[in-house]
Amino acid sequence: MKNKRSSLLLLILLLVVSMFLAACAGGGDDSASDSDSGKDDGNQGEEGTTDGGGEGGDLILAVLSDASSLDPAGSNDVPSSNIQANIFETLVNRNDDNEIEPGLATEWNAIDDTTWEFKLQEGVTFHDGEAFTADAVKKSLDRVRDPEIASPRFFLFEMIESVDVVDDYTVQIKTAYPFAPLLAHLSHNGGSIISPKSIDEDYAAMENGEEPGSVISENPVGTGYFKFESWNPGSEIKLTKNEDYWNEPAKVDSVTFKVVPEAATRVAELETGNAHIIDPVQPNEVQQINDSGNGTVHQKPSSSLSYIGFNTEKEPFNDVRVRQAISMLVNKDDIISGVYEGFGIPAKGPLAPGIFGYNEDAKPLEYNVEEAKKLLEEAGYADGFSTTIWTNDNPQRVDAAVLLQQELKAVGIDVQIEQMEFGTYLDQTAAGEHDMFILGWSNPTGDADYGMYALFHSSQKGDPGNRSFYENPEVDKLLDEGRQETDPDARTEIYNKVQEHLIEDAPMVYIHHQEYLTGLANGVEGFDIDTSGIYQLKNVTLSE
Repeated sequence: MKNKRSSLLLLILLLVVSMFLAACAGGGDDSASDSDSGKDDGNQGEEGTTDGGGEGGDLILAVLSDASSLDPAGSNDVPSSNIQANIFETLVNRNDDNEIEPGLATEWNAIDDTTWEFKLQEGVTFHDGEAFTADAVKKSLDRVRDPEIASPRFFLFEMIESVDVVDDYTVQIKTAYPFAPLLAHLSHNGGSIISPKSIDEDYAAMENGEEPGSVISENPVGTGYFKFESWNPGSEIKLTKNEDYWNEPAKVDSVTFKVVPEAATRVAELETGNAHIIDPVQPNEVQQINDSGNGTVHQKPSSSLSYIGFNTEKEPFNDVRVRQAISMLVNKDDIISGVYEGFGIPAKGPLAPGIFGYNEDAKPLEYNVEEAKKLLEEAGYADGFSTTIWTNDNPQRVDAAVLLQQELKAVGIDVQIEQMEFGTYLDQTAAGEHDMFILGWSNPTGDADYGMYALFHSSQKGDPGNRSFYENPEVDKLLDEGRQETDPDARTEIYNKVQEHLIEDAPMVYIHHQEYLTGLANGVEGFDIDTSGIYQLKNVTLSE
């Protein structure tokens, strides 16, 4: 009997060890080392499903670009947001159907046209042990609006006049005017709630001459289901599971974001088991991955826009005829089929279908070489001119730049392509040092205000989003009206007019609304990516 018991115990032990090894499988290095921009819905199951998956393990992502800042008020790019969204939480969340759901706020109501009251979740603590209360909400939202912080996300909350603490778990937000998409804006991770202690330490560092966000970006402290562990800039960022998370915890033990700029290397990382998720997958790699037996490509329609921008303050792009001409020389179908392998749809203007305010009747500038030549002749550039186009290290953008270079050469426009690292690219386009450039804009709020205010309002030139340095008083006026109008039909009418102006003025060439393409290794379950390109990692599980 004793021998049978020993054999049984040995068998159980072997099974436990086997299950543990399976949960941790993946082939990646899980040691702590420290740490765009182009992204898709395969048959990986609904978000949150765990069929075939187990909890635990170290999730490894190979991504194109590093974060520029881990401070939610310190950046407005997708690579940074993808890290921040796992560490911090917001008062409310937005799902893919543009519905607002509870986050750190359990309920909310409009007291009047300019006052909203939020009831807060109790029993929540920050990663540093600080209690989450209404004071934390006030400090965070006051900070992102503080001129000394100079947040590129200020535009999201500039309509807020005051944040008032009613009691420990009740807060009121008052706006200077009725602002219809306030809840959508509060779902943006620019409205992340940061540890009050961390905020105090950051302000203290500023008094000692440090840059805003120096403390928060180096050690971000939120209430999210993952905690910050380390960042080796240019290499990797590591997060670990928040064991004390107030809600349903994450499934995996840690997440490592490895910066892998080369597309072929990312695919190799997936196929050799050194990464569980790779992003982005290049369109011409989709079939290879799906046929490899090692993984599949997750496809997701996006609310994002890919575009070619002009610096409208520089000659010759300060002439609308030149901008219109180049818009007519861009064959969007060729770019979508040749560069993106058909993944995505042509853009009429800046907004994607499904975004509130999208103008279905908008008439885009069509591909027309002869009309483009006439416009260039009228503008005094019948013989063309020389210019540059900038792009970051996204291969699709580089390929699109080459196609544009070839198209423009046919009409005498000589284009030099300059490629640079993503962070440098953002800094220099924000400073207005470019002629033309290729970039994208996601829409995490699902509203026309976000899709156009930051990109085209003259108050948003540079880092906030208006890298075209575009200015039109009528567009400014309409965008301001759209922010303050509460009637949905009237707002739609306003934004329809804005889109007509933007197509006519052509501050950018609106290329397409892409599909996000993300490679998933076999055994990855529960992954999703939202329509603005933010990974949903809470419910991811790993198995053999």
